[in-house]
Amino acid sequence: MTTRRLTVAQALVRFLANQHTERDGVRRRLIAGCWGIFGHGNVAGVGQAILEYERDMPYLQGRNEQAMVHAAVGYARQSNRMSTYACTTSIGPGATNLVTGAALATINHLPVLLLPGDIFATRPADPVLQQLEVPYARDVSVNDCLRPVSRYFDRIWRPEALIPSALDAMRVLTDPVETGAVTLALPQDVQAEAYDWPEEFFAERVWRVHRPVPDPQSVADAAALIRAAKRPLIIAGGGVHHSGAEEALRVFAESTGIPVSETQAGRGSLRFDHACALGSIGHTGTAVSDDIARQADLIIGVGTRYSDFTTASRTLFANPDVRFVNINITSFDAHKQAAVPVIGDARVALEQLTGALEGHRVSEDHVREYRAGAQRWAEVVERTTRSAAGDERPGQAEVLGVLDEVLDDRDVVINAAGSMPEDLNKLWRARDPQQYHVEYGYSCMGYEIPAAIGARLADPSREVFALVGDGTYLMMPTELVTAVQEGIKITVVLVQNHGYASIGGLSEKVGSERFGTAYRFREADGTFTGQPLPVDLAANAESLGMQVLRAATVDQLRNALRAARAAEEPTAVYVETDPAKAQLPAEAWWDVPVAEVATRESTQLARKNYEDQVRTRRHHL
Repeated sequence: MTTRRLTVAQALVRFLANQHTERDGVRRRLIAGCWGIFGHGNVAGVGQAILEYERDMPYLQGRNEQAMVHAAVGYARQSNRMSTYACTTSIGPGATNLVTGAALATINHLPVLLLPGDIFATRPADPVLQQLEVPYARDVSVNDCLRPVSRYFDRIWRPEALIPSALDAMRVLTDPVETGAVTLALPQDVQAEAYDWPEEFFAERVWRVHRPVPDPQSVADAAALIRAAKRPLIIAGGGVHHSGAEEALRVFAESTGIPVSETQAGRGSLRFDHACALGSIGHTGTAVSDDIARQADLIIGVGTRYSDFTTASRTLFANPDVRFVNINITSFDAHKQAAVPVIGDARVALEQLTGALEGHRVSEDHVREYRAGAQRWAEVVERTTRSAAGDERPGQAEVLGVLDEVLDDRDVVINAAGSMPEDLNKLWRARDPQQYHVEYGYSCMGYEIPAAIGARLADPSREVFALVGDGTYLMMPTELVTAVQEGIKITVVLVQNHGYASIGGLSEKVGSERFGTAYRFREADGTFTGQPLPVDLAANAESLGMQVLRAATVDQLRNALRAARAAEEPTAVYVETDPAKAQLPAEAWWDVPVAEVATRESTQLARKNYEDQVRTRRHHL
């Protein structure tokens, strides 16, 4: 048997460079490159190996380990999960900084490979720098905190253990049911250890991403329920995009006349102005989606996991006779809501259901009703996003209206946290399946800027706009430096609203009076109700190397966004919004428990409203 003598780290890098995915005849490299921050736990192992083979494994220098994972996830999502990045860190704090990003990847079913350094396998000295000593278990390190947020985890104690573990890691990354964060913890001495590797370990491998075909009886059962339904509704989730099922969904909706609502992850499944499109659903949904959902006698979930925002904390589907059909590639999600499960690839399942329902259409009364509702909501969107004059300071909704004017159909908007996801979900007019990129499975502050870098790397033909509030910006602006260093053209829309706008609004609703949510000086009574802090975030972005354009009015914002879009270098557009311009109210409930006893009147009133709402909650059995 022919062998090649390499270190463990060198062998891993050579192996990763030869892994590919293939779906529908399209082949892509699985691991496009490696993000890294080096310390004593990986500089002499993985760091040396990337230096040795940088032509085969492109390297990107990160500034924050969590942000590196966000960038890899943004890339994976924009690549429809066919390609991702690896992320390497030192042991200790570098490794534990991966946990938040790993949780985000796993919750959203998006692949990323994590390669944290680890403690010595040979234990020449305990404790080594940054080692957690666990008296009852010598094989535990801080990396074990990655276990619950990883879809696959292994620690490579011996060189030969890398071979089966690396293959398992690729299997999980490319499995649409299992995918998420994959962690291979690499003891720092093992990384540098040499071994005679079989040549076939480095052979080119193609991991085919299959489209599982649903059971024919499940399709027949689902078709029978759809034929019997008077007021059906489709909920399109992220699985529509992951499967590339947008065209199949369009054909299914047009042939049956069934309206389509969308989750945050499923936005853009239908173009916003399609005759069957109702926009978003749930707590941050449109009025028409939520009204139709309350009356629906059949919900057809396609690639959705039914989060609490989607179901309005189990209060939305109010028809006493409502039934569910769930199309999902995972059995776990397909069986939710006591549904008739159709387990398989979303595109295949929709194509088969379209064939099984040939000649069937919902009543024209149902069609007229939901189309009239969609038209009313379109008018609300127009009024809300276009209400300011050119010389006025915009509200947040009007910022989105100006963006809508300036952006091309293929441009990408990225967001994850704060008050922006609610406004985007209600108001954004998605024109392309990959335009709306809002991470709401984990809703992680700090995701937007690194994810924008990842999305731009995945498709340089698209302009990418990261929408961030001041709270998110202050948590993680670090990768602006990476964008500048690498010349990665992204546009950051930095919205200054002086605090946590989303949680401030929620705090008020639950009787907590916006406590601790404003970025202001303390007054004499100790409350944060003084003047806004004299923080210049635009100057901060400028100091990190960004070109910065400031906008004080709607017209200035429009001009700045156009200039940023046309620019060749990374650019930030800074705008201070008018907080007096309120958001649209929620169209459905969200369960955030309120204190059962309190002396403050605001909390008492909020508790009464909470008890009224919670009585409507229903478990579908």
